[in-house]
Amino acid sequence: MAPSAVDPTSDASLDPTVAALRKTLCSETAPLAQRFRSLFSLKHLASQSPPTAQTTLAIDAIAAAFASPSALLKHELAYCLGQTRNLYSAPYLRKVLEDRQEDAMCRHEAAEALGALGDEGSLELLKSRRDDVSEEEVVRETCDIAVERIEWEHGSQRQAERLKQSDFASVDPAPPMPLKGSTEIQSDIEELEKTLLDARLPLFQRYRAMFALRDLASPPDLPTAVPAVHALAKGFWDKSALFRHEIAFVFGQLSHPAAIPSLVETLSDMKEASMVRHEAAEALGSLGEEEGVEDVLKKFLNDPEQVVRESVIVALDMAEYEKSGEAEYAIIPDSTTVETSA
Repeated sequence: MAPSAVDPTSDASLDPTVAALRKTLCSETAPLAQRFRSLFSLKHLASQSPPTAQTTLAIDAIAAAFASPSALLKHELAYCLGQTRNLYSAPYLRKVLEDRQEDAMCRHEAAEALGALGDEGSLELLKSRRDDVSEEEVVRETCDIAVERIEWEHGSQRQAERLKQSDFASVDPAPPMPLKGSTEIQSDIEELEKTLLDARLPLFQRYRAMFALRDLASPPDLPTAVPAVHALAKGFWDKSALFRHEIAFVFGQLSHPAAIPSLVETLSDMKEASMVRHEAAEALGSLGEEEGVEDVLKKFLNDPEQVVRESVIVALDMAEYEKSGEAEYAIIPDSTTVETSA
């Protein structure tokens, strides 16, 4: 079933919880951190399995906020729609990807989300954007990965692979690379690092090494954790802004203190792409309990890049949440708790 047209100003849902969350999410006067918490609550409702009466209403509510001028918010909307595992989200994401007037960061996230959905119906669009030499590089690279992700999802290779059970519930741009079962843990990390950093390899393959290293860094007391984090940090040297941004995203998932120096360095580099710096800021927000992190973030509240300024606001709210001991980084009016964002 395709979604109906969405009026961004409407919250006429018959469900009071979804209506309240949608109103906050779509309000340009509500504090950005509050809008993000509403978004993550809607993501929870939109991701229920099996779907509930709230599922499509929540997806519609998330998509309604694409009318916002905030690139940061819109890119997060696309990410959340990709995590729903619900193809009802796909038409909204295709519309964002097709809009060349939209911010490239949002369009990249829409392409990545279509890959996360495993949407075979989007393959033609993704391939056309991948092969269009006039397209933004970050969009082309993401479409390339998304095509590989969808073909892997529906191909025989997936059935043949035995993957390590991940600690993370997210649907990632690429599955982790299967380990070869070496008895030498260091050997596994060195081989994955070699794949991660080899710019001659397809991005999808390098992403698979990235997520395998992530899984070797969780939980944080694993003997592989710190070496895996250090291997991942070398990815910040890559020429691809998309690749560097994904390294920062993975560090946000891990919330490992060993990542702090490289994240601070990345956020502080004013020559770095804004999509990378913003992701580094949010990753630091997930480490808000660590000494000095909030002080670092506060230095960038007046950053010249809007997406970085807004990310710092969200990151400081996340840091406050980490210190507060709240159950979830979300708001469900008079209802249940939900998971945090990735």
